[in-house]
Amino acid sequence: MKRIILLLLLVLLFWDTNAQSRIEFANFTQFQQNYNPSLTGYNGSVLKTLYRNQWMGFEDAPKTIFASAELDLSRLTKRDGFRVDNREQREYESFINAKHALGLSVLHDKFGPTSQTELNFSYGAGIKLSDQVNLRWGTALTFSSNRLDGNSLTVDQENDPKYKDVLGRNNGISKIDLNIGLALTSSKFYLGYSVQDITEGKFIISGDDFLKDMYVRRHIIQGGYRTGVSEQLGVVVNSIYQFDERHEDLLEGQVKVVYNNTLWIGTGYRNDLAYYIGAGFRLNQLSIAYAYETPVQEAQAIRKATNEISISYNLFSSKKQRQDKQVMIW
Repeated sequence: MKRIILLLLLVLLFWDTNAQSRIEFANFTQFQQNYNPSLTGYNGSVLKTLYRNQWMGFEDAPKTIFASAELDLSRLTKRDGFRVDNREQREYESFINAKHALGLSVLHDKFGPTSQTELNFSYGAGIKLSDQVNLRWGTALTFSSNRLDGNSLTVDQENDPKYKDVLGRNNGISKIDLNIGLALTSSKFYLGYSVQDITEGKFIISGDDFLKDMYVRRHIIQGGYRTGVSEQLGVVVNSIYQFDERHEDLLEGQVKVVYNNTLWIGTGYRNDLAYYIGAGFRLNQLSIAYAYETPVQEAQAIRKATNEISISYNLFSSKKQRQDKQVMIW
């Protein structure tokens, strides 16, 4: 019974504060277009997926599945994108030649009687500002559906008026909205800013009236920098900052050590929520990454760890990849 009551309290807190919950990824750098549409195609034409099992061992704990596809449209023509002369920029060419790119992502999150499904259709484009810096911009059309199964909830006092709109029925809301973003990119760094749900769900929305004020406009700043320590060893730093008018600001950072652009190990921290360690490797076109999270401070109410695994596959052949070194680890 304690587990049921705890789960109910968590679900009602989740639903009361935000139908558009913050679903975080430890491997957030693998899914940059999900946060900022201007970074669609930034890592070339690639298929990606992620599975996140949060609070392992806790019944009905959150589970998240994410999948995406990005297509660099310049690869469909004979044009090679932006031409440059020096070797370093030729190696980086694939990152800045995506004059036009399309993306599609699907996310499904399940937490007890609640579920959330999102579709994201994104477009990104870029122009050269200099030999080393590229300006990218993008937009995304998003669809989100949130559901709460009131039939599976149990409370001590079923006649409690604050639960009358929840218990004994299927609750839900769906909306369509827009995201926009800008980013500066180079072979050494990226820096982006985006706004999600510009109209706060008011563009197109349907569902239960008591849920319609739960969407909020979210601002996201992303950045990353990498540098070589030796010919085979490098260090990569990434960070993401999210804020809106309803929730506490969320800052997350990570550091990776990369060997030969093939193997990496790293650690990260999500403020007041989690500390995690991770590792990954790349074999030709295939990349696999794993992260293990431990809750801290405000999230320690449930003392359960989180597992997360992500897989990506670059669509270009190994031969072509060796020629332009398209996939570079962030």
